[in-house]
Amino acid sequence: MVMDEPLDFEKEEDPLLPTPPPAKRKKVIGLDDLLLDFFETGKDERRRKAKGAKSNTHDSRGYGSDDDDSRVKENEISFCKIFEVCQEETKGLDARDDVPPWGQQIFGCQKPPSNLSDTGIENCRLLQSFCSSEHLGFDLEIQQGEGFLEGMLMDGWLLKLVHMGGSVEDSVASWALTKLLFSSSKKLQVSATDFWDSILSLDEDDKLLVNLGYFPSYSVLKHAILSYGYLFETPGTKASTFESGTEDSSDVGPPHNIIAWLRIVSACCKIRKARSIFSPSEAEELLVIVISLFLDRGLEGLMLVLGDCLNSLVLYFNTREWESNCVMVAESIAQRVTMDLNCLRIVDCITGTNKRSKFLRSQLALQLLKISFGLKVGNVEKMLKLVTSINVKEKECDFFRLYVYLVLMDNLLFSSDAFRDKTMIIDTWRNYLRNCSTQIPFTNWGFYAPKVRNKASYLLQGAIFKKSGGDGSVSAR
Repeated sequence: MVMDEPLDFEKEEDPLLPTPPPAKRKKVIGLDDLLLDFFETGKDERRRKAKGAKSNTHDSRGYGSDDDDSRVKENEISFCKIFEVCQEETKGLDARDDVPPWGQQIFGCQKPPSNLSDTGIENCRLLQSFCSSEHLGFDLEIQQGEGFLEGMLMDGWLLKLVHMGGSVEDSVASWALTKLLFSSSKKLQVSATDFWDSILSLDEDDKLLVNLGYFPSYSVLKHAILSYGYLFETPGTKASTFESGTEDSSDVGPPHNIIAWLRIVSACCKIRKARSIFSPSEAEELLVIVISLFLDRGLEGLMLVLGDCLNSLVLYFNTREWESNCVMVAESIAQRVTMDLNCLRIVDCITGTNKRSKFLRSQLALQLLKISFGLKVGNVEKMLKLVTSINVKEKECDFFRLYVYLVLMDNLLFSSDAFRDKTMIIDTWRNYLRNCSTQIPFTNWGFYAPKVRNKASYLLQGAIFKKSGGDGSVSAR
């Protein structure tokens, strides 16, 4: 060991001395810095280029202005020629590109109801008991009785008295129904509707909660809908296509009492187990009326009320009545609806998932196709042959009508289970859908051609990927 060398512990750094700060790393250049440097370094070069462009422009204006003018004129002429060629090509497409939206005028001019004052409410025992009561606190004249009952109806006291007494007088029930159907007061309509909803309710034993001798009849309800200006009641006639702004009268359009009308029809159907208010033929006509209301664009906000009433009417028929009455309803609707987007709207609005709703949707499609093809008998095989015979490659192909046929035929075959085991029919339909989705080129922008191609592709997916049972075989959707 050399004496002059430091000891081992002397080589160690003193822990009390401050450690030197770490060397600063070079700042990372960000994207903003790079852009700033680029613009700073290229500023002079861009200025030189701009000056050169200006000088060239001045030179060209001074010496070559005639050449530039002729060049501009040539470009304008060539552009006009191209525009004319495109315009001629567009004329070759189907000119019917202005398909009107769905919608028909279901209500016309509303008629004022008659004999509203002759309700006979002055003779009801309930009002007479109030007039003769000494504990009422004020003198009630019989002439003021209707206003007094209206107040009790809107405040809910009339319903409480009915539940306490367990029965409803015929004159009171008839008076409340009249207010429900024809009153212009919104609050009175709602109160009368709630009153009838309550007294037409069933208990756990499927019996009415109160004794009721007067029920809304079909004649009263039909008279009310006709006074609203209903235009769809004559078979064999088409309601006029909807056009907004064609009528300025406040008496034209959906009536104010239509919600109350729908609710009372629905309530009458729901007590079928306790009392059959409508005959099968009357319920059939009411079902036609309710289905037609889906075509009125003024009632788009009432889809829940319309759907509930429709479902109540569908379930009103017993099993023995339903099939024949359903066919009659479908025939009646098909005779009054035009073969355009309106018929598709009608079919699409039957949204129920039960077997009856599916059967109704299938029958509607069947009857619409039968009338469109002019057939006397709804032969599905013949209809399918007529639809699949349409060649999408032909220049004269009516793609809009084909689009309607695709939707109707798909609902006919797959809404119910009637054709689930018809392998030949289902395979023929799938092959045609495949042809429609592949044989219409994407360059074909003819009227409704892209929609037919897309719709066929969509329907084909639904028909292929719906498999049956456990054998894994592909069957109807």
